Amino acid sequence: MIEIKNLSLSFGKKPIFRDFSAELPDEGLVLLSGESGIGKTTLLRILCGLQKPDRGTVCGLESRKISVVFQEPRLLEHMTALENVSIVSDAETAERLLRELNMTGERSQKAGALSGGQKQRVSLARAFAFSNDVVLLDEPFTGLDEQNKLRAADLIRTARLAVVVTHDADDAALLHADRNIQL
Repeated sequence: MIEIKNLSLSFGKKPIFRDFSAELPDEGLVLLSGESGIGKTTLLRILCGLQKPDRGTVCGLESRKISVVFQEPRLLEHMTALENVSIVSDAETAERLLRELNMTGERSQKAGALSGGQKQRVSLARAFAFSNDVVLLDEPFTGLDEQNKLRAADLIRTARLAVVVTHDADDAALLHADRNIQL
């Protein structure tokens, strides 16, 4: 179990969390939802170690391998879609994931030439190609049409543990989360 205990964080004089506590299961799909600006992305940044809280602890992630899908795809623009995914895995796994996300025809294109939705699908494929215990996803459906949202949701549900941030109720409904933490 992942335990978030008495987490507090402020940016300047603006409090983001005050003694926030939650427990996340070892398996399943957890949704972090709430209005924009409430701290969902900040909580993901804390979970993956990119942000330190002012006070409080996160226990249970120390020995786990984490992959992340950020709000912006963060691809290596000079590399192809396939190369971006193969960085963390083998070509066979990369090909399979790109196929699952309807990116077969674009696998040889440079990331810099892809549309926003295509880049997002490459980012998703890369996160799932990495041998992980936990996948943290920040607005994973950004730029995706309905068909590709369904494909992405199917992939997300295969994770051992996925923690997904969204403020969109329709996107949340696609995931059929095991647990919803409202921030």
